[in-house]
Amino acid sequence: MSEAIRKDAGGGGILLEAGNCSVIVVPHLGGKIASICINGNELLQAPLSAYAPRTRTMPFEAGDASGWDECLPSVAGCTVKTPNGISAIPDHGDLWREEWTEPQTMNEQQGTITLRGECFSLPLVLDRSLTLAETDTGWQLSLGYKLSNTGNYPAPWSWAAHPLFTVEEGDRIVLPYSITGLSLEGSTGNRLGRNGDQVNWPIATMPLGGDVDLSLVQPPESGIGEKLFAGPLATSENWCALERRQAGVRIRAEFDPRATPYLGLWICYGGWPERPGPKQACVALEPATAPVDSLAQSGFWSRILPPGVSYCWPMVVDFELL
Repeated sequence: MSEAIRKDAGGGGILLEAGNCSVIVVPHLGGKIASICINGNELLQAPLSAYAPRTRTMPFEAGDASGWDECLPSVAGCTVKTPNGISAIPDHGDLWREEWTEPQTMNEQQGTITLRGECFSLPLVLDRSLTLAETDTGWQLSLGYKLSNTGNYPAPWSWAAHPLFTVEEGDRIVLPYSITGLSLEGSTGNRLGRNGDQVNWPIATMPLGGDVDLSLVQPPESGIGEKLFAGPLATSENWCALERRQAGVRIRAEFDPRATPYLGLWICYGGWPERPGPKQACVALEPATAPVDSLAQSGFWSRILPPGVSYCWPMVVDFELL
């Protein structure tokens, strides 16, 4: 079956189809990829609450906390100094809160959609193209990113993809064999330690004793919520994967470590949000430009985009049938 795009799908979304794979993007909800469905199996985290308008200050957990968003210009809420003064960046960045549009300067190609999200905390604009196609082993979702500084001063920035893939007990996270350690950004109850600690991969030793296989997905009642980073990555460490045996699919994300040299890994088995109510059961495979969530935490990885300049990078996700 040939690839097809249908706009104004239910709820104002855009539907991409290729055979038994469908992708739904919702421009007015921050350009969210709300659904990736293969053979009737939904691969993204379901909404924790009903879709609703977002404010510029609400925390991410106050929304639906589902699907695939783009975190820009920071994952964590923070304040940063710029030549134009202090900028306050909200939790998980600006873009998931804003309605995305179709840039007038880009022509839609068959099988490809391009949407634009504009930051409000810094003068940054992100164009993201999506192409869905069938392959010999399943389907491929190709993403192209273009970040532009539309302001009159150099702007700091960091980006991370935020695809929340739903998981079941027994699924497995797969990283290149050469990755043997990760940096800990946070761990519910300090199960793995504290921010900045180094954690062995895939078998980690917990501070209170005992080993745990971090690559193996645990049941949703485990109360686990952890964020880790790998990198800077070698050119051969340009992929990560999630094997979902019961769903019959292997999700393999590929990226360019020269452009996005870090990989964030969010594993959540009922450990977040910490408020009462539904919890996430997901794994997020997050190519990123920095090994930390906060743009305010600077280092050799820090990036500044001059005014009038653009920066581009790719990401590809293969859905391989098992």
